[in-house]
Amino acid sequence: MRAHVLASLALATLALAPALAPAQSDTVLETFRKGVELYQADRYGEAEPLVREALRQSEREFGPDDPGTAAARTTLAGLYRRQGRYTEAEPLLRRALTAYEKALGPNHPNLSLALDELASLYTAQGRFAEAEPLFRRALAIREKALGPEHPRAAITLNNLAELYREQGRRGEAEPLYRRALAIDERALGRDHPATATVLNNLALVYLDERRLAEAEPLLCRALAIKERVRGEGHPEVAASLTNLAELYKEQGRHDEAEPLYRRALATLEKMLGPDHPDIVTALNNLAKLYREQGRDAEAEALRQRASSIKRRSSR
Repeated sequence: MRAHVLASLALATLALAPALAPAQSDTVLETFRKGVELYQADRYGEAEPLVREALRQSEREFGPDDPGTAAARTTLAGLYRRQGRYTEAEPLLRRALTAYEKALGPNHPNLSLALDELASLYTAQGRFAEAEPLFRRALAIREKALGPEHPRAAITLNNLAELYREQGRRGEAEPLYRRALAIDERALGRDHPATATVLNNLALVYLDERRLAEAEPLLCRALAIKERVRGEGHPEVAASLTNLAELYKEQGRHDEAEPLYRRALATLEKMLGPDHPDIVTALNNLAKLYREQGRDAEAEALRQRASSIKRRSSR
């Protein structure tokens, strides 16, 4: 199974913080900043209490409808979405949208943060018809307020393209990915993590269309960026390893695919522990490769381990 990446709004939320400073106390702002920085580092368990505390302080000091309170609420919802806690995330985002519109109007760029986050939530839930108009509205707001070449516009372009790819609308997805890639390369640089995210996702379109020769250099470049910037133990590195392994498997290059699958599994095990539900996919990917190679005993051992983890996690 391939690993796509929705562009994160954590960086955009952090960039928003200085604009909120006049309405926020130093304590609230500093707590919020620390939480968002941990969110960016994928340290969700550490980020959550800080963002919760920033939200609590902001509600007490400035009220539930303050834009800064809405920013904290949007960020907390993003943390929940990343952890699969969708039912907790949605009401936070709906409340943040209402607060932003009431305080700032329907076309303010800050509103696009909550719109994009809610659309990403719906995409993760397969609620594509609800997600698309939200992404389109967020994109229109950003292009008008910030300009069509702004990196925040690229975030929404990537996420809208991912929605289309999930629906099999690859012909609509590809030009959006290409546009997002061009923006990120110009504005952020060829070696920025955001650039790697779009490279990865554009390569998945090529994989879906069996354009394997076009996909490989994009996946190799995305992996190199993530390893250099994020470090070898980062979950985004594991995702890139998985996608490149998928490409090699599709090409029959099993000897090259196996060490990548193994590295991806080892990375996730080290980060999450050997019995975490999120490693089930990595186990099944390696098991499928072994089956294709006729290594049935090894494949069955991995399959049984994955099934055991799933059973325990569903209790």
